[in-house]
Amino acid sequence: MPATSSAALRARIETALREFLAGQRARLTAIDAQLGDICAAVDAFVLGGGKRLRPTFAYWGYRGAGGADDDAAVTAFASLELLQACALMHDDVMDSSDTRRGEPAVHRRFAALHAERQWSGEPAGFGTAAAILLGDLCLGWSAEMYDGSGVPAPRLEAGRETYHLMRTEVMAGQYLDVLAQADVAHSSRDRAERVARYKSAKYTVERPLLLGGRLAGADADAATLAAYSAYGLPLGEAFQLRDDVLGVFGDPAETGKPAGDDLREGKRTYLVAAAYEATTPAGRAVLDARLGAAGLDADGVAQLRELIVDTGALADTERRIGQLTADCLAALAGAPIAPRPAEVLTALATAATTRTS
Repeated sequence: MPATSSAALRARIETALREFLAGQRARLTAIDAQLGDICAAVDAFVLGGGKRLRPTFAYWGYRGAGGADDDAAVTAFASLELLQACALMHDDVMDSSDTRRGEPAVHRRFAALHAERQWSGEPAGFGTAAAILLGDLCLGWSAEMYDGSGVPAPRLEAGRETYHLMRTEVMAGQYLDVLAQADVAHSSRDRAERVARYKSAKYTVERPLLLGGRLAGADADAATLAAYSAYGLPLGEAFQLRDDVLGVFGDPAETGKPAGDDLREGKRTYLVAAAYEATTPAGRAVLDARLGAAGLDADGVAQLRELIVDTGALADTERRIGQLTADCLAALAGAPIAPRPAEVLTALATAATTRTS
């Protein structure tokens, strides 16, 4: 049986992605040699980093539902990384982010390429267009990789509705996130939790687990799928809340993003909503003036961080993370799955909610 330690599974996911992208490189460069720039950017983005959470949750959802280990299943689940690449490339454009994982965001990479080669037109516009197209390409490739994974067609079909829902829900969550930054009058913790649920919770944990369960033939085992949802939803929300905390208080050396980046972008996260609800009118005025302000400097970031701490919003968010984590672990404790998958899913819950990057 192939190795299934965390490191070994990650290596198998990497191999599946590398082989798939090599095939796409051959296809694209046969059209035009200049498409090699696209291939290089996708390789760097997809193979250069990432936690591989979605394929990992899908794999252990598959094993927990009785699926036998095989490379075809790993390949099917690795396709989720291409869906994630699409979401991140587009997210960086929407947020005007400069970096991703410590490297230039895709739109910045192509803007720099435009400037370096002294092409006509405006570099930033070219970079944005390239990143949108590259994200679209990765979205299409995710379905192609899933369909061509080698998993028998009936099993692929069993998971297809879940895959479709993942794509719909993450795009809906992304729009709600953008909307929350525009419709600030209706900002609240409830609304922030809804964004977290659809932008991250379902997409990162619940749907991958259900995809794995359905590829294993768990449609008839409603108890297993219900347990995956009961575990996956609170864990996914806790994962996003941890991301929100890191977006304000994280170390750039570990997160790969500038300090306080979410504050500059004006993200209406649970953390920020909790600060709004708990602060004074003077504090709300500070939040209104500085949150999302163009050119927010280090002093401005420090002032907002201090306000978030002083209002108790950070402590409130940490308590919420703790409660959600406890809920997901309680659901897992009663799940009808084998000991090894349960052990791994327990460890993944701890890693996802205590991470520093």
